[in-house]
Amino acid sequence: MRYLPLTDTDREDMLARIGVSDVDALFSDVPAGKLLKAPVDLPRAKGELEVERILGRMAGKNTAASAVPFFVGAGAYKHHVPATVDHLIQRSEFLTSYTPYQPEIAQGTLQYLFEFQTQVAALTGMEVANASMYDGSTGTGEAVLMAHRVTKRRKAVLSGGLHPHYTAVVETLSEMASDEVVVLKPDVSAQEDILSQIDDSTSCVVVQSPDVFGNLRDLKPIAEKAHAHGALLIAVFTEVVSLGAVVPPGAQDADIVVGEGQSIGNALNFGGPYVGLFAAKSKYIRQMPGRLCGETVDSTGQRGFVLTLSTREQHIRRDKATSNICTNSGLCVLAFTIHMTLLGQTGLARLAEVNHANAVKLADALAGVEGVTVLNDSFFNEFTVKLKKPAAEVVEVLAAKGILAGVPVSRLLPKAGLDDLLIIASTEVNTDEDRAALVAALVEVL
Repeated sequence: MRYLPLTDTDREDMLARIGVSDVDALFSDVPAGKLLKAPVDLPRAKGELEVERILGRMAGKNTAASAVPFFVGAGAYKHHVPATVDHLIQRSEFLTSYTPYQPEIAQGTLQYLFEFQTQVAALTGMEVANASMYDGSTGTGEAVLMAHRVTKRRKAVLSGGLHPHYTAVVETLSEMASDEVVVLKPDVSAQEDILSQIDDSTSCVVVQSPDVFGNLRDLKPIAEKAHAHGALLIAVFTEVVSLGAVVPPGAQDADIVVGEGQSIGNALNFGGPYVGLFAAKSKYIRQMPGRLCGETVDSTGQRGFVLTLSTREQHIRRDKATSNICTNSGLCVLAFTIHMTLLGQTGLARLAEVNHANAVKLADALAGVEGVTVLNDSFFNEFTVKLKKPAAEVVEVLAAKGILAGVPVSRLLPKAGLDDLLIIASTEVNTDEDRAALVAALVEVL
């Protein structure tokens, strides 16, 4: 198999057209001392069959999430995705479509984006949702920038329960814009005094529920204090299935709701691509990032779909754009929409119920293990335990036994002094046998 299917004649023709004598002339601006004296020490070209075998051996070193008892969460969750989802999204008209720059000939794409928005608005309890963001972390960064535009202020207060990766994205974007970010200390027990951090210079308060440690947060007092000072409440979630059981952020008076939609319709996929969910109160609609699809009728009265708002930098707004988001995670959005449609309201509530019940069973079992302390008073399908040994070491030992036990907090917060904490998730895919295996392994290791 040739990876560069060009003949010598092809290359000579191209060089002649460019006006140079040989390929080396294309690099004449590079100082001679900076050029390598020999080819890079990499394996030489191989045939397709050989490459498949090599990559297959490499892939075989991985432990697949579905192959062992799996309790890893902390922002990316193992859920069952019906075969129907993958079957439908692989249809050529879905798999090959991209972004609807010409809405009049992209009605199918616009319709499922419109349906997606409707579902997200219903899930979050908000008035309007967009279509859509890259993922939950970058969506959170966009939410903070949106709050700054709305309030004309530049200071964001971030809860100590916000996922550290989300915090890092906000800090990176804020540093580039010279915005102020107040990050509270990691809050394992959800007892932080975030209200005292809100003042008249605050643009927004960012709070995650369930938070990174699994705690459920009451957002109403925070929303009340924020609004009293002219600030916005940004509610964040990483586990969208939780919205099938908990009070939605919109019912707690959140102004902007943003989170990760991977849990519905999208597999773990080694960390991506995922799909960000973003919703807000309708009065802020013109400051929302990305774009919004709308429903209308054409000149003959037939139903049609349009890009109602598209304030993206590659569209007409240019320098007035609210975001530089350049895609809509379209295939992931479609997978989300199909799975959500299959579940329906009743199915989602049932799925959330099973998730919570499984986590409660596991937490109760772990509470009886010497050397394990469950720290949460409330949780959905994820909670934090304290071990009598460093969590990272325990995870490695259990991995060697064929059990993926969770995420050590030290992996997310390496300098926080929380090395004995382990975040554990138990979704609908975990069986009684899986939970028993984890408990037995911890009894042995601890």
